[in-house]
Amino acid sequence: MAKIGFISLGCAKNLVDTEIMLHHVAEAGHEITPDETEADVVIINTCGFIESAKKEAIDNILDVAWLKENRSLKAIIVTGCLAERYRDEVLSQFPEVDAVLGTGSIHSIVEAVDAVLAGRKFSEFRDQEKIDFGGDRIVTTGDTFAYLKISEGCRNRCTYCAIPNIRGNFRSRDMDALVAEAKDLERLGIKELDIIGQDTTAYGIDLYGDYKLPELIRRISEETDIPWIRVLYCYPDKITDEFVGEMRTNPKLLHYLDMPIQHISDNMLKAMNRHGDSACIKDAVSRIRAAVPDVVLRTTAIVGFPGETEEDFEELCRYVLDAKFERFGAFPYSREENTPAYDFDGQIDEQVKQDRYDILMRHQLSVSEEIEKSFVGKTLRVLCEDFDHVSEAWVGRSYMDAPDVDGKVFFTSPSGTKFTPGEFVDVVITEALDYDLVGRTAI
Repeated sequence: MAKIGFISLGCAKNLVDTEIMLHHVAEAGHEITPDETEADVVIINTCGFIESAKKEAIDNILDVAWLKENRSLKAIIVTGCLAERYRDEVLSQFPEVDAVLGTGSIHSIVEAVDAVLAGRKFSEFRDQEKIDFGGDRIVTTGDTFAYLKISEGCRNRCTYCAIPNIRGNFRSRDMDALVAEAKDLERLGIKELDIIGQDTTAYGIDLYGDYKLPELIRRISEETDIPWIRVLYCYPDKITDEFVGEMRTNPKLLHYLDMPIQHISDNMLKAMNRHGDSACIKDAVSRIRAAVPDVVLRTTAIVGFPGETEEDFEELCRYVLDAKFERFGAFPYSREENTPAYDFDGQIDEQVKQDRYDILMRHQLSVSEEIEKSFVGKTLRVLCEDFDHVSEAWVGRSYMDAPDVDGKVFFTSPSGTKFTPGEFVDVVITEALDYDLVGRTAI
């Protein structure tokens, strides 16, 4: 048996694939090591969505290749989106890589490990749309939260996006299987379940002929005691009244919604092939805010998309200032081969993209500062995650903050009380930073 190291890059959806592969490798009797310098084999589960993600994946491959040259590492396996998207190029351009698995071949990871340990090259690219959904996994996100991937692939066909080519068409997972997995996570002590998919609001349309996300949430709420349920990766055109009603009435469904809009100019939305125009986006935002006044909305936008005029960009800036999204991120457009937008006229200069990004994020910083300061003096329920020795404070998240992408709440206890990860604590907010909050326990 060998020591196996894992590096997981990219989104939470990719992390779930890593967790499944971890389980397969451990079940086969191999030892999992967190230290790549001790590993016999390192598995790099890559992202390949945009240029920066591809660069990160390549940098990691090169770093691990150094270990192969200078330490005891015997083999490198590359999996995930970069592997699926570039297939043969990974093996040909990186001779240090010994095996490549596409996104449809994660269940073949043990076979790949056995091959490279025997000194053989290995590559496999099964049909992504025939992959077995789910599977046992080793949860790597700690004792407080876990992801539940409810679907795979996408059918929206945004013109900038390579995901359908990498992950295939949209497929929902069986609802009974998802509820069973949620129960398994509950038995592990998970306090927050984060529902993910490329388009979570489309859940069920392929299996059941209708959008079934609200029903799935109700079943998980009724059949488990997991206190927090958070929904990520929603689309504005599929925010149904049923879903809004579920958020308003279900005490376990957090008043938080991740809903990328990508732009607000109708010219840009049409060019991007986004489903729903600016009126649709504004309607979704207003309906949610009216029904759930304390809702926290997270969104993202793309700047510098081909053909984006100064007027389009200014319209986006005005909307960001007006809508006051509690959580917001922006990305300069990444020109990706084999996507329709790659060949669009009106490609924007890289410096212009960066300038627009900087301007937009400065606008958002002013919004964020105003929002964060509004919580000073208020009491928030915080899910404790750890003790931070640098700040000498406990650290956790409120309902307003999704793992990894949002801020934190740092808090102290005047009474010296010690807390454990997974414990809920009432915290009085005393200070607001740019994106984090500071406070003390209420008692």
